[in-house]
Amino acid sequence: MLRALAVDDERPTLEELVYLLNADPRIGTAEGANDATEALRRINRALESGPDGPDAIDVVFLDIQMPGLDGLDLARLLTGFARPPLVVFVTAHEDFAVQAFDLDAVDYVLKPVRRERLAEAVRRAVEQRAATLPSPRIPVHEPDPDHITVELGGVTRFVPVDDITHVEAQGDYARLHTDKGSHLVRIPLSTLEERWRARGFVRIHRRHLVALRHIGELRLDAGTVSVLVGTEELQVSRRHARELRDLLMRRP
Repeated sequence: MLRALAVDDERPTLEELVYLLNADPRIGTAEGANDATEALRRINRALESGPDGPDAIDVVFLDIQMPGLDGLDLARLLTGFARPPLVVFVTAHEDFAVQAFDLDAVDYVLKPVRRERLAEAVRRAVEQRAATLPSPRIPVHEPDPDHITVELGGVTRFVPVDDITHVEAQGDYARLHTDKGSHLVRIPLSTLEERWRARGFVRIHRRHLVALRHIGELRLDAGTVSVLVGTEELQVSRRHARELRDLLMRRP
């Protein structure tokens, strides 16, 4: 069972999180810390105790926006430790997801925390700990080839691939664009390019993958090439321009 530390500067939120963690049968113990500095002292004591010691911590459920040392700062400090605990971010802000996963976060849970969503984060932490990998990664399981799993506001959704107009690279992650909005997934653009090539997606730039069926216009201006996807104009790199023109000419 996991030994957990919850960190949040808002006491009611912290108490609720500790309560929910202790109610999960996969959590052996869960305690709280009111700020990142207190948490760092507690984690240092855990590391001195050793992985099997009485003060050991397996996973930290960490708020991001806190006075003084914030959650991202603490997570960055932990990456320098030889055997740091796993980190699950618990926050009211979706904007820090890319930074969080860049720090090898196990999961990113949005407030208000639902019991079912927290249970999923615990499951992922259990799997990561069991795998004993130096850089934990969450495997991506697709329900079927016609959909991709995304999370928004703590809710898991299955977005039809056919609804995706284009994909934008963001480091090792990708932002999926549809007519109704966008979704961040932990999948490199190169992986999606390979997976969706047969579905009519084509690379037009090192940062963009576009669904041919959603291209409304091909534009040439002073030697530069761009495409219109919905209301958004995307640049086409020289190395991809000829292939794109050929594909559009053959498009039914």
